Amino acid sequence: MAKLIVHQEKITDNQKLIEVCPFGAMEEKEGKVTINAACKMCRLCVKKGPQGAVEYVEDEVREEINKDEWKGIAVYVDHVDGVIHPVTYELLGKARELAAVTGHPVYALFMGKNISERSRELQHYGADKIFVYDEPELDRFKIEPYTAVFEDFINRIKPSSVLVGATTVGRQLAPRVAARMRTGLTADCTVLQMNENTDLSQIRPAFGGNIMAHIKTPHHRPQMATVRYKIMNAPKRMEHKSGEIVNCTIDREKLKANVEVLDIVLKEKEKFIENSDVLVVAGRGVKKQEDLDMLHRLAELLGGQLACTRPMVEAGWMDAKYQIGLSGRTVRPKLIITCGVSGSVQFAAGMNHSENIFAINKDGKAPIFKTAHYCMVGDLYEVIPQLIKKVEEKKGA
Repeated sequence: MAKLIVHQEKITDNQKLIEVCPFGAMEEKEGKVTINAACKMCRLCVKKGPQGAVEYVEDEVREEINKDEWKGIAVYVDHVDGVIHPVTYELLGKARELAAVTGHPVYALFMGKNISERSRELQHYGADKIFVYDEPELDRFKIEPYTAVFEDFINRIKPSSVLVGATTVGRQLAPRVAARMRTGLTADCTVLQMNENTDLSQIRPAFGGNIMAHIKTPHHRPQMATVRYKIMNAPKRMEHKSGEIVNCTIDREKLKANVEVLDIVLKEKEKFIENSDVLVVAGRGVKKQEDLDMLHRLAELLGGQLACTRPMVEAGWMDAKYQIGLSGRTVRPKLIITCGVSGSVQFAAGMNHSENIFAINKDGKAPIFKTAHYCMVGDLYEVIPQLIKKVEEKKGA
């Protein structure tokens, strides 16, 4: 970054120079003028201070990376005991689209224990090469050996871009690998676009969803991004197999971990809202916690689940795992019914790819109506009971 350098020997009056700064970013310590974190780089001290007392130094010119040495788009295969997470297939589909722009290959990185047979499933999703690290030490996710394998893969193959699912494992692993490779990482991307010069445009909501940040990493490789589940479209499974499986090895010393897993306690299975085909969403228009029973009944009749917006969680009415939005979960059901939901950009970003969006709100100017496919202006306390009655009659028939 650019910086200001103070040349104390050229200052005749410390206090006079300090008063030049309108932000109070200059102060005197032990008889010398220093610049603190309040500095806005306005450079008034350079212009109005004594000649040469403060020097503005530009960034050093970066050494351009040889982009021709980095080719291909790699996808990290997220899994638990060999069961591949669906976000992996979504990322393989996106990688195929991006690779079509540059003509580069698509790679899959699969690491774990006893996964060689499982890796064959990836041949149905368009990867050109599937690199498999099958080692006993990789039986469960441990950050040190997994990072070592990831680093070995990148140094060996030199992919231009790396895509990782924003899962529990992906959110831990991607930053560690990015730091190891001294490159950038953009988290929770909603749009990925490839330029012909292999620069990856990584787009994501920022400042609470009020702007869309357009991020590039032109001076480093690989370019890294994480993407939430249900954001991209998964390709259809091909009947025929394609792509080559490459079995890889790594120095066993690199697989040592300083963390020992003593026991694994399986959680009771639960149904996540991300996997539900039908969702009924409770918004700020719900007046009392007891009224959620009415929405839960509708969801039950439709074979779906009850979800919510952030205010419901903050009020303590529902658990955070049922929250939709940038600070919650991203969903893509076949049908979503929003009840008393205003439709902030933060909420809409988590559900705007749903197949059918049905919105109920008594405010005809609510933002949710700009996102919804079907809009009903009305009080949810009048609409929902009638809707429940209609569905019950239909089911009875």
